[in-house]
Amino acid sequence: MGDVMLVYRVLPEDPEADLESLEQDIKDIVAKYGTYRGSTIEKIAFGLKALKPTVVIPDAGGVVNELEEELKTIKGVQSAEAVDITLI
Repeated sequence: MGDVMLVYRVLPEDPEADLESLEQDIKDIVAKYGTYRGSTIEKIAFGLKALKPTVVIPDAGGVVNELEEELKTIKGVQSAEAVDITLI
């Protein structure tokens, strides 16, 4: 088995959300599953920005879904979805 690199789009509920705090919460969750590889900020509209973290996790059944569901539970997160998945 190899690894999977994923890019998520994590959209906060509030345009004024503290993205640094949100990024730290994401790092804490990702640490349970794999490796955090950094993030970028994507401008959406009306001042709203999404955080796009890149993570590497083992290619094991269900892990991708578990991580996505846990990212959705972060306080202040409106949505979290995988936008790019690649085997490495």
